[in-house]
Amino acid sequence: MDRSRHDPRNAIPGVPRRGPGSRVATRRGGVSEPHTGRLTFGRRLRALRLDAGLAGKELAARLGWAASKVSRLEHGRQTATVDDVSAWVRVAGASAATRDELLVDLRSLRIDYATWRGQFRKGGFARLQRAQAPLEASAGTVRVFEPSIVPGLLQSSDYARHVFRGLARLPGRGRDIDEGVYARMQRQEVLYQPGRQFRFLVTEATLRWLLCPAGVLVEQLERLLVLSAVPTVELAIIPLDARLPHMIWNGFWIFDEAVVLVETVSSELSLRDADDVEIYTQFFESLWQAAHREEVAVAVLHRLIAQLRDG
Repeated sequence: MDRSRHDPRNAIPGVPRRGPGSRVATRRGGVSEPHTGRLTFGRRLRALRLDAGLAGKELAARLGWAASKVSRLEHGRQTATVDDVSAWVRVAGASAATRDELLVDLRSLRIDYATWRGQFRKGGFARLQRAQAPLEASAGTVRVFEPSIVPGLLQSSDYARHVFRGLARLPGRGRDIDEGVYARMQRQEVLYQPGRQFRFLVTEATLRWLLCPAGVLVEQLERLLVLSAVPTVELAIIPLDARLPHMIWNGFWIFDEAVVLVETVSSELSLRDADDVEIYTQFFESLWQAAHREEVAVAVLHRLIAQLRDG
């Protein structure tokens, strides 16, 4: 069975499937463009309320909210928070799985409306790590392409610490480096859950660049050797002399065949349109064919470790 073709976020009983028109929204001058995803999300909340047999005013009273807030959320005039969704699901008597599925979609929806500066204003590195975890936990197949950095799910703690230190120098970024490292390490537990597939694609240059001291990079490469043997993990390395099928742009993460997260310098985009997802999937697979895999990739790691140790 190909799990990547089944999006659990569309499987909540009584909740309509995600409709078209939810490509991506951007922020210009602090004002969000219209986004149909917020309206669709509101309809899902409304379906949960109706399944619980609750009137809007009754739900609001149990939550200690104004009735107008329930109306705004259900009609897409206000974006819910994590606490809003968790409380709504609890009062509606829905399952923890339903809550997690909604939180995955909420993260995608909120990213559409937030720049990195906006996200860090609400919390630091640790908060962003925790926000990513439900998305990773809900996907059967995750494809990751990173052309310039070791993917977060594969990072050692010291490597991650140097990554966060570098990011902290940029305007509007987090300062909670130790908390961010801890949260990133916690995220990696998902790699050991059976029945999942994580396909990581990196460039050889990524494994050579000194974003950290050489000794830390050696430890990072040794960690990649260990993780490449984990049954859920596949690692591929694009060599420096590879014949590429096309040019390389920025990194991205594909979750099943439902969501693509694309990071830029100033923001993160969430793409959910089927055509967009297909383009990124084809892009990933074409580069995957140009990369070293399995025993050859392991040999590349050993060679790079030896070179670093020899100085």
